[in-house]
Amino acid sequence: MKHRWRIALAMGAATAWVPGGTAWAAEAQRSTFGTLPDGRAVPAATLRNAHGVSVRVIAYGAAIQSLRMPDRRGQVADVALGYRTLAEYLAKPQYFGATVGRYANRIAAGRYAVDGRPFQAPVNDGPNSLHGGVAGFDKVLWTVTSVRSGPVASVTLRYVSRDGDQGYPGALTVDATYSLDERDTLTIEYCATTDRLTIVNVTNHNYWNLSGEGSAAGAMGTSVTIPADRYLPTDAHAIPTGELRSVAGTPFDFRQPHAVGERVREGADQQIGYARGYDHNWVIGAEVTPDQHLMARVSDPASGRGFELWSNQPGLQFYSGNFLDATSTGKSGHLYREGDALVFEPQIFPDTPNHPAFGSARLAPGQVYRNVMTYRLTTGAPE
Repeated sequence: MKHRWRIALAMGAATAWVPGGTAWAAEAQRSTFGTLPDGRAVPAATLRNAHGVSVRVIAYGAAIQSLRMPDRRGQVADVALGYRTLAEYLAKPQYFGATVGRYANRIAAGRYAVDGRPFQAPVNDGPNSLHGGVAGFDKVLWTVTSVRSGPVASVTLRYVSRDGDQGYPGALTVDATYSLDERDTLTIEYCATTDRLTIVNVTNHNYWNLSGEGSAAGAMGTSVTIPADRYLPTDAHAIPTGELRSVAGTPFDFRQPHAVGERVREGADQQIGYARGYDHNWVIGAEVTPDQHLMARVSDPASGRGFELWSNQPGLQFYSGNFLDATSTGKSGHLYREGDALVFEPQIFPDTPNHPAFGSARLAPGQVYRNVMTYRLTTGAPE
């Protein structure tokens, strides 16, 4: 408690006492993150709590631009990859911290059908459509509809994707809410409604480096646990084959904690070769559930930073940053290279519209799509 109290005092004006209460209140502050070429300003909001945790969300891509948290010594670092300026997000899109959709992950050849009617999404990842197409949710300006301080600080953003946008039917209204509380819990909730039968799969694509986004050590020493007995093997173009394969005896077995770097280069495994590391979906459940369940435990032994990830989704896409190629310079002036970050994306399985056995990605008028992701952040035992 002394450790956290010291951090709270250091935060100063970033926190406030809850009248009549016994805890600090988290704060939300508005700002602007540059201007688009057409003159539209890009709003931003920063959520802070009393323990040195803060997250900055920008309306371009409804993205996490910064996520700062202390280590076991109280040293605060930014653990989310990203750029310092809007111009860099426009010039070299990398999905840093972004909301991705209308259909996150891949659709084979961009082709799918809804009630027998064929649709074509733009192809932007080899032969496939990735993260909604050429102009997915990560490349549009969202509207900030709410910024709130209090026991839980939050920002809500909205985007209305028109009927036919990127080849998807129906006008889709999507709300993204980021919230931070005094228990160091960061929650991202996506809700969507449609006026016509469509498909939806929205998630967040934050790149995590718990040692700090500019750390020369990279993220390969990060310990990961994923409570899944099976995963989805893919073809050479990252499309699931349809098999639900056992993780037993493979580099994909994270039922016990493993450092990512232990097995990420095991060339004898064809799946590792296809993806140049991990870029696969783990089978956590069979369908979207009313309640959340554990998706992953992630920790950095050196700093003590970590998190538990909970969600209501059936799949977890785990990506080991295999295609970071030193063409992007991050906030600290560090060139991002292969293995510098990890991505954990709760979602419906990739290419579900073309695999009936995977379940359904359909959303009909009157229904509400929800993906709720809860990160229970930890900073290790104080020294």
